[in-house]
Amino acid sequence: MTKEHELTDVQKGAILALIPLYTHAEIGARLGIPRTTITSFVSRTKERESIDNLPRPGRPRILSDTAVRYLVRNAESQTRVPLKALRNLSNIEASEQTIRRRLHEEGIRKWRAVKRPLLTAEHAKRRLAWAKAHHHWTVDDWRRVIWSDESAIQKDSNATGYWVFRRQNKREKYAPRNVRAKARDGNLSQMIWACFVGDKLGPIVFISGSVNQDVYMEMLRTEFDPYLEALTTDAQTTYEFQQDNARPHTAKRTAQFLQALARKHGLTIMDWPANSPDLSPIEDLWAHLKYELRRQYPDTARLKGSPQTIKATLQERLHKIWWGIGEDLLNNLIESMPRRVEEVIAVRGWYTSH
Repeated sequence: MTKEHELTDVQKGAILALIPLYTHAEIGARLGIPRTTITSFVSRTKERESIDNLPRPGRPRILSDTAVRYLVRNAESQTRVPLKALRNLSNIEASEQTIRRRLHEEGIRKWRAVKRPLLTAEHAKRRLAWAKAHHHWTVDDWRRVIWSDESAIQKDSNATGYWVFRRQNKREKYAPRNVRAKARDGNLSQMIWACFVGDKLGPIVFISGSVNQDVYMEMLRTEFDPYLEALTTDAQTTYEFQQDNARPHTAKRTAQFLQALARKHGLTIMDWPANSPDLSPIEDLWAHLKYELRRQYPDTARLKGSPQTIKATLQERLHKIWWGIGEDLLNNLIESMPRRVEEVIAVRGWYTSH
């Protein structure tokens, strides 16, 4: 190991603390240190009965271990500040390159913040309660849920974000301070509604303009009701309908209409926690649609013509992609539900990897 890659006292202490609990590979993954480095350090420590490095020639490091620990604390608590601001905040007389190198040695670097809907403490509380209530559900239970949602599809998207200081692990990636909260997208080209249950696709509906309660109820009447009729004919299964908490879905008249529909078809309406697209597998179908739209039709971003012409082209392409979704993908999504519930419980209702 060269001087540049010597373990700091902070890293050595962390390794020694984790040795009784994890394998060298697991420790390396947690700390962002190669497994071979962990093994080499443990072996040398046993041989020398000391964690100190042997003296090396060359210029001593500018930053002491104490300064590095202070730098790390600031980077972990002020994840969004630029590197220059972190240098000033830590009051360290070293170049930005040196600071960046020391942080890299501690497993910390700038990463683009992941986007998630904004969660409050109340949201997290309700999400946790929902997860605990469904913790005992099996995959077969989840196959009874009719997943539904709207999504806005545009012909091109070029999202930007900011970067945060963090370690390369899931816990810090989805920590609230490192997540870029986002609101629902707007001003998009084509709005769609769709649903699926188990390994069966439901209808895909193309909506003109925005969705209000009248538009939503009409769509439920003309598209969803006939689908339920076909789904529940001669079936012994009791289905549960999922929708998010968008205002058109929760309006009083919509709720009354849905209750009548539920009575007609023996349907149950699922109580859904707000701001929880990570719990709904249909969100993965929207991602699949958008990915396949770019992959199968790379000219979509360059479509020309009137809004009506572009929408007509988008509808044709999305319709083909939707009905090309296979059972394997749908089954994989349903089988992911117990893991999603477990993850929400593990993070006490906060942000997850989905």
